[in-house]
Amino acid sequence: MQNTKQRPWGFARRGHSDHHKASRAQSSGGHSGSGAGKGRTGEFLAFASVPLTLVLGNSMLVPVLPELETALGVSNFQSSLVITLFSVTAGLFIPVLGYLSDRFSRKAVMIPSLIVYGAAGVLAGFGAAWGSYPVVIGARALQGIGAAGTAPIAMALIGDTYQGGTETKALGLIEASNGAGKVVSPILGSLLALIVWYASFFAFPVFCLLSLLGVIFLIHEPDKKKSPQKLGAYVRNILKVFKQKGRWLISSFVTGSLGLFTLFGILFYLSDILEKEPYNIDGVMKGLVLAIPLLGLVVTSYTTGALVKKNGKLMRKVMLIGLAGSTLALAACIWLYGNIWLFISLLTLSSIGTGLLLPCLNTMITGSVEKSGRGMVTSLYSSLRFLGVAFGPPLFERMMSVSNELVFIVVSGLSLAGLALVFFFIRPPREVS
Repeated sequence: MQNTKQRPWGFARRGHSDHHKASRAQSSGGHSGSGAGKGRTGEFLAFASVPLTLVLGNSMLVPVLPELETALGVSNFQSSLVITLFSVTAGLFIPVLGYLSDRFSRKAVMIPSLIVYGAAGVLAGFGAAWGSYPVVIGARALQGIGAAGTAPIAMALIGDTYQGGTETKALGLIEASNGAGKVVSPILGSLLALIVWYASFFAFPVFCLLSLLGVIFLIHEPDKKKSPQKLGAYVRNILKVFKQKGRWLISSFVTGSLGLFTLFGILFYLSDILEKEPYNIDGVMKGLVLAIPLLGLVVTSYTTGALVKKNGKLMRKVMLIGLAGSTLALAACIWLYGNIWLFISLLTLSSIGTGLLLPCLNTMITGSVEKSGRGMVTSLYSSLRFLGVAFGPPLFERMMSVSNELVFIVVSGLSLAGLALVFFFIRPPREVS
């Protein structure tokens, strides 16, 4: 009999039980190995549409916030709530919908969530057309609740559906799609604003409808083999996961959240300085400049997901290299932010580092727990990511009011802290199960 002594990560040593688990996963509808990707293009695209839709529903509005302030007669702080309240509401509701997806099914949560997300977008558009700030802000909060049941649950469903390198590739595609949405959103939002400033509110539900159709008809969820756990047993199971693996799980949660906090904060900073002297870049051109570092994130995320597969040692090296590169690039910005093209090059290097980090974290986190509790674990991770995104811009605005140097001292320090967390606390096994 092979030794099944648990490693620090809580995974058993590879043996007969691993092969049994793989065969059981395939019999329940999962996909494993190189053949998994064959004929799954439509399903991959449907999965990718979910985070893309999520990003479009938020980031397309960023270019029109100045027009929103003027049209609705609100302050800069009130206009920023259109973005921040959405992210905070989503962050608070993600764990709730994660539990519901574990208890019932992933698609039973994703489908109504996409419907709520799109319908609330239409309501926000009418509120903008009516000149009613309360309707807009209320609809955005409702959109946040809908958003909570989209991309975070899709990540858990990928963990349910695919095995081996196919799962890692799919998670890399999710991260790349998320980044691609950030690339096109400012450009698309600026173009739609040429029609009328609130056009983005009405355009977004069209993308939402396409994603909804993809989820309904192209994504096939594996059948549940066990009856849903009662709430008490479910909570004990989740607590057991964190008792066994909390050291590296919490470190992974924090590292991922810091990465997105830094990314969105830096983009906010870049967006602000581009509109000022001596650059005076705004509108579609500003969106194209902002797309440069984000393209580095998109390409790297997808490539990383396709290459690292389930190789735990390679994941650790890739994460350390990515965070070290980000730390050095952001530290160099303390002295070099005045040269705009050199500055954008350094930010692109930092974004590439983030693209190396996130797909590895996604794979490790989705593989850390059995299917019955995966929705909650991935939702807690996504919740922290949302909160990192929500609080990045306002905190960066406060630091910018002090000095530009302070911004990059802080973000390079945060990147260094993420590097330390990975180095000391995140040590995956040779193969991440």
